[in-house]
Amino acid sequence: MEMVVLETEPEVLIEKISNKGNRDTSAAPGLKWCVGLKWFGCVAVSFGLLCILQVILNISLRPPLNYEARTKNLTDERDELKGKLNDFVSGHEAEIKTLTGERDELKRSLDDLISGHDAKIKTMNGDRDELKRSLDDLKSQQNALIRERDELKRTLNDFDQLLQEGWVYFRSSFYYISSTEKTWQESRDDCLSRGADLMIIDSQEEQDFSRRLSKKMWFGLTDRTQDGTWRWVDGSPLNTSYWFPGEPNNLGEMEDCAEIHSSAEGNNWNDLLCDSQNHWICEKKVAP
Repeated sequence: MEMVVLETEPEVLIEKISNKGNRDTSAAPGLKWCVGLKWFGCVAVSFGLLCILQVILNISLRPPLNYEARTKNLTDERDELKGKLNDFVSGHEAEIKTLTGERDELKRSLDDLISGHDAKIKTMNGDRDELKRSLDDLKSQQNALIRERDELKRTLNDFDQLLQEGWVYFRSSFYYISSTEKTWQESRDDCLSRGADLMIIDSQEEQDFSRRLSKKMWFGLTDRTQDGTWRWVDGSPLNTSYWFPGEPNNLGEMEDCAEIHSSAEGNNWNDLLCDSQNHWICEKKVAP
C-alpha cells in the first residue's frame, strides 16, 4: 500500500481553506491552529483504517501456511498405504486363493450333505407314513378282532344258555324239540318267541338228523297260502323233498301242514291237518 504524504504544511493548508471560504482569519490566529489539528487527526485516523484494511486483505487472500507441503505429505502417505496394501494382497494372494478354494469345497460338501440328508429325510418320512398306515391298519384289525371276540363271547354265552335250555347243536344251527304238543301255527309262534322258526330241511344231513330223533314233529313246511304249492316258512319254494311214498295226499283237501313222521329209516314226511296237536322242532341258525 502506498503511503499518503502531505506536501503542504498544515498552516498553509488551513490558510488556503480559510481564504477559499472568504473568511477573515487575521482577527483569530488561534483558530488556524485548531482547524489544522482537526484535519490532521482525520487524516491520521483514515490512514490507520486503511492500514488495518490492508492487513486484513493480505491475511484473507494469502494461502495457508505450508499448504503445499501438507498436501504433498498426505499424497505421499496415501501412495505409501496403497503400496503396502498392494504388497499385502500380492503376498497373500496364494493364501487367499487357497482359502477361497477351501471355502468353495466346504460349500459343495455342505450342499452334498444337505442333499443327501434331504433324500434320507424324505425316505424316512415315507417310511414313517407307511408305518403309520400299517399301525392304523393293525389298530383297525385289532378293533375288528376285539369286536369279533366280543361277538364270540356273546355267542358262547348264548350257546351255553341254549344248551342249558335243552337246545341241540348240529351243523351251525341249534334245534329245540318240544316236550308238549300244539297246533302248527301255535308251534311256529313258540319258535318265533324263542328267536327261531320251525325247522327248514334243505340238506340230506338235516333230513338224517331229524329222522334220528324218532319223534313226530311239526316242521316249517306248508301249502296254506296256495294249495298244492309247498313253501318253507322263510318264503322259499320246496326244491328237495323227503315225503313218504304217496304223500302228500291232501286227505280231504285239508292237510296243509307237514310233519316229520317217526321212522327209523327212509323218507318220513307227511301232510296233516294244521290244527292237529303235535310236537314241533325249532331251528336257530348261528352266524358263520
